[in-house]
Amino acid sequence: MMPALLNRICHIGFHIVEGQQLASNLVQRFGFELFATRVAEWSKQLAFRRGDAIFVVNERLKPTEQVPPASSSGHCKEKGILYDVEPQHAVSTASNICFEVEDIPDVSQNLRERGCQLLVPPTTVADEGGSVTYCVVKSVVGNISHTLLDRSQYSGLFLPGFRVVDETRNEFQADGKVTHFDHITFACPQGSSQAVVDWYKNCLGFRRFLIHEQDHVCEGYRIQGPGVGLRLTAMSYSRSDSTLPNRDCKFVLAESLPGQSSNQVDAFLKQHGGAGIQHVALYTSDIVGTAAAMSKSGANFFKPPLAYYSDKGKEQEIKRVGLEIGLLRDHGILLDADTVGEGSSESLGPVRKPYLMQVFTKPLFTEETFFLELIERWGATGFGEGNVRALWQSVQNYMDKYA
Repeated sequence: MMPALLNRICHIGFHIVEGQQLASNLVQRFGFELFATRVAEWSKQLAFRRGDAIFVVNERLKPTEQVPPASSSGHCKEKGILYDVEPQHAVSTASNICFEVEDIPDVSQNLRERGCQLLVPPTTVADEGGSVTYCVVKSVVGNISHTLLDRSQYSGLFLPGFRVVDETRNEFQADGKVTHFDHITFACPQGSSQAVVDWYKNCLGFRRFLIHEQDHVCEGYRIQGPGVGLRLTAMSYSRSDSTLPNRDCKFVLAESLPGQSSNQVDAFLKQHGGAGIQHVALYTSDIVGTAAAMSKSGANFFKPPLAYYSDKGKEQEIKRVGLEIGLLRDHGILLDADTVGEGSSESLGPVRKPYLMQVFTKPLFTEETFFLELIERWGATGFGEGNVRALWQSVQNYMDKYA
């Protein structure tokens, strides 16, 4: 019996408590476009996109916004949230990762036989564009759930029950530089990563993905040193449809190592109320331009210690790929070259090693929990392991400042 085969990520869902400004910030600061909405009796669901990256923000309606059932979205018979579960968390959270699959009845039966908890059984929703069938399965990681849906019988823009919003995109939203989700990182308790990998392998068909020459299949990649202790474990899923674009979104598990003092992984677990999605990385074809546009629009990014850019080894690494140190420093952009292999793509040339660039926002919520990452890859397949110490220190400085 095969595990569920996933085609691709459809969207990532948030549950937002009253007073948080995620919806407006996605548009104004991060260049997302509101393209579909759904209003129910007690809640609203807002769909935002940049390229193929789609966020669905679920919010409770204020008393003045609540509508009688007869006035709810015309297509939907259900009063509550669709394609997700009703919110249970006390703080704002990114908690649902939705995948497109085929044959929901078979997938859901398969998951039950593997001991998985179905939070929503197979459910069909229809409107004039056709129908979608979905189920929701609980992950073993904190409050995370996975919506699995089959939209092969649907021709609408997004999902049944959502009303398409026809708004003119501004230049920021239409620049085409952000294309898809690159990876999603979970903050996990110490010692839990192997059990998480086993669950995703057995239930959803994921496989381990080695990110460093010192990455051990069972132990993950351990990063230890003065002031930092972190274990990273990565995995990716096998797509059932090989005709789709090769934009597989990988999962990264982060847990602190024993003996650490206050650190951002454990701070997440405490303030979030358990394990969950720590950050989502957006792929961009122009990280400097994207970071500059977002900063100009009000987004706040972490800046690594200045010593990061004056380090001789890092300085040579940046110059070797033909970039200006000052340009990266101005925007807080980190660069990391792969530890093994040389670049083989035409864009890299015959000498350069594969590398990536990344920059991280400050937390998007009141709590020190969820944040975004921008990443641009030039042949590199890792996640910036060489930058972890600089990022760890910059986040630690931020935490100490507001402690």
